[in-house]
Amino acid sequence: MKPSSILAAFAAAIALVASPAFAADKAKEQAEIQKAAKESLAKFYQKKPAIEGEVKAAPGIAVFRTYGLSFVIGGSGGGGVAREKGGKDIYMKMGQASAGLQAGAGEKDLLVIFKSKKAFDDFIAKGWEFGGAGSVAAGAGGHTAGGGSGQQEINDAMTYTLTRNGLEVGGALQGTKFWKDKELN
Repeated sequence: MKPSSILAAFAAAIALVASPAFAADKAKEQAEIQKAAKESLAKFYQKKPAIEGEVKAAPGIAVFRTYGLSFVIGGSGGGGVAREKGGKDIYMKMGQASAGLQAGAGEKDLLVIFKSKKAFDDFIAKGWEFGGAGSVAAGAGGHTAGGGSGQQEINDAMTYTLTRNGLEVGGALQGTKFWKDKELN
């Protein structure tokens, strides 16, 4: 048998063995994201009950949990799920970079409620990129004080944030990017 044939057979065997493990990890990570999204929605509904009606009426939503750290420059990232009304779930990632007079660390929930099907479709197909400013926010155990529970209209959608844990103070220029998670879809 040629060395290249042996190498090809070995690679195929590894792929067959590794494939179920990857599928199990993928399913586990998807389940964790679904659980986090459900918990996040419950917190938003508790904080502002009218959001539940907005979610039910929307053509699509996206729910993210993010973690970040900042001191003059900062960054955060996380993952979540975009859900089309009556459609399938699309797993997404997000990242954010910032610079300015800021300091803190925190865990936040982000809810995006799309006002149109086109806005939802554009979010899935192209992702989003946008900039913004900072605020003062504090939270512990899912309870927010200060500016940590905000809303903003962007690209024909309403975004709501809720600080779960942490403290962030300051103002900064920031950029945020959302994109499909290629490994989980």
